[in-house]
Amino acid sequence: MTGRGIPYYTVDAFTDTPFGGNPAAVCLEIDDLSDSAMARIAAEMNLSETAFVYAADGGGERRLRWFTPVAEVPLCGHATLASAHVLLREAGLPQPVRFQSLSGPLVVSEEDGRLRMDFPANPPSEALMPAGLAEALGIGGGDGTGPRTASSAAPPATFTTSGKVALVVVGTEAEVLSIRPDFGALGRVRLPGGVMGVAVTAPGAEPHVDFVSRFFAPWLGVDEDPVTGVAHTTLTPYWSAVLGKAEMAARQRSARGGELTVRARGDRVELVGQAVTVAAGNMVRPG
Repeated sequence: MTGRGIPYYTVDAFTDTPFGGNPAAVCLEIDDLSDSAMARIAAEMNLSETAFVYAADGGGERRLRWFTPVAEVPLCGHATLASAHVLLREAGLPQPVRFQSLSGPLVVSEEDGRLRMDFPANPPSEALMPAGLAEALGIGGGDGTGPRTASSAAPPATFTTSGKVALVVVGTEAEVLSIRPDFGALGRVRLPGGVMGVAVTAPGAEPHVDFVSRFFAPWLGVDEDPVTGVAHTTLTPYWSAVLGKAEMAARQRSARGGELTVRARGDRVELVGQAVTVAAGNMVRPG
């Protein structure tokens, strides 16, 4: 281990309360790091994502990359929110923040004390449920108390998929909450190519919440992600079409939980949320 340190922050995204939402690590001054060094740092941080923010180019745009503990991913919402939070709130840079990523340009701006992310939409289309997926998820019946059966009053879960995220749509929020996946079995399910994980989703039970979800990605070393921005690039166009609304309130119902406002904007989506810094430091630079 040699050289100068790496400034880093741990930020809880999609929450205004420390130790809620989804934690991400954000690493700065990393332009000289190799891919293998970034992978080692992400494994060391052991969060669902670690973001690596490059220095600005001549046009003020910064390259942004995201690694889970086991793989680089093409898009991550909460770690993008965390990165913009660090640049705007910790480093004091002017808005908007412009990133370049494997998913193209991403822009983050201030909006009434929150941060608004402009992301590409990933609308889904209905497909056949992959073999073993429902069983691995342990999808319950309409009352959220047991397995579905042929006589269940609840309609069968539907499966839709985009190029990045698959959705399993169930009838009630209670059913989303009741899910207890077998992660070993889930990780063996064959998802369509390029799909990073599965969001189980339903209409919200409370009047002010349009839809809820939970997100599972054992294929990437993340059994359940607390709050998942990339999932909402697929959830947003799906629920916008179902509910006939362009702007919606979304809640991810993990143990930590998180809330965001989402907006369907044609081939783009806006994800609006808050973030809070919970730690900052200087990391040893891998040799």
